[in-house]
Amino acid sequence: MAKPSKQPAPPVPQTAFSLDSSQDLGHPDNVIEVSGLRTQFGSKVIHDALAFSARRGEVMGLVGGSGAGKSVLLRTMIGLLRPRRGKITLLGQEMRGVERAGALLDNIGVLFQDGALFSSLSVLENIEVPLKAHRQLSPSLRREVANVKLSLAGLPADAGKKLPSEISGGMRKRAGLARALALDPDLLFLDEPTAGLDPISASAFDELILDLQQALGLTVVLVTHDLDTLVTACDRVSVLVEKRVKVGTLSQLRQDPHPWLQKYFNGPRGRAAQQAATTVTMAKTPTAADQQGHDNQHNGKDD
Repeated sequence: MAKPSKQPAPPVPQTAFSLDSSQDLGHPDNVIEVSGLRTQFGSKVIHDALAFSARRGEVMGLVGGSGAGKSVLLRTMIGLLRPRRGKITLLGQEMRGVERAGALLDNIGVLFQDGALFSSLSVLENIEVPLKAHRQLSPSLRREVANVKLSLAGLPADAGKKLPSEISGGMRKRAGLARALALDPDLLFLDEPTAGLDPISASAFDELILDLQQALGLTVVLVTHDLDTLVTACDRVSVLVEKRVKVGTLSQLRQDPHPWLQKYFNGPRGRAAQQAATTVTMAKTPTAADQQGHDNQHNGKDD
């Protein structure tokens, strides 16, 4: 059976965008909105007057140079870090303190770097952790749900009995993803999901994210350095630069004159990622001869 193509996110107006991306705030399809955000550690300011948003059903990439605060922004959005000031709204609810963040956990799934699994628990026991904390389920039903999530993440059944130390890095990431999906969230946050993976495993993980996004209707925020992931999986990309965010499609960002964006998206690696994606697209597009052969077969004709 042919694999269904990814459904497009709501259309993005092809207009100029500002450094802080604030013109995108208030869009009716937004399920994440961050405005006026300031984060800092001591005297070091990480983000200042930052705006960020993501729309329902899209995969939003989040990139930036080392130390730009990508993971800090992710952890702030999910309530693990408290900003100095600013407003964060998820699924129409403003995040105010630990209590409100806790109330939103049912609708948020997070894959931390390298899976962040509990080393003393089996893979299945790791997946059951949020189920124990947030669902009133019998042990047998909880185990059944965990097995379903294990399968969704593309792991074999026998992986569930193993400890994190007994499986590969790629499998640990998939186990972390299964745990992130345990509560059937609407929002999925992924922190460097393909870091450390070989190209084949990274490509397979990108495809898994797309499959799950389409099948489950997820909104995904994906922190990454992987240009191939941006090209393959993301509808739009937010770029952390100068403590704020530029946001747009890849084609828009490639045209932005900012020096960092030019080096990142139009440098050798950026061009190679785009060329690879174009080659794959062309390989998947049926030629006129392919279409003629399909038509002949459909009509019962045989040359």
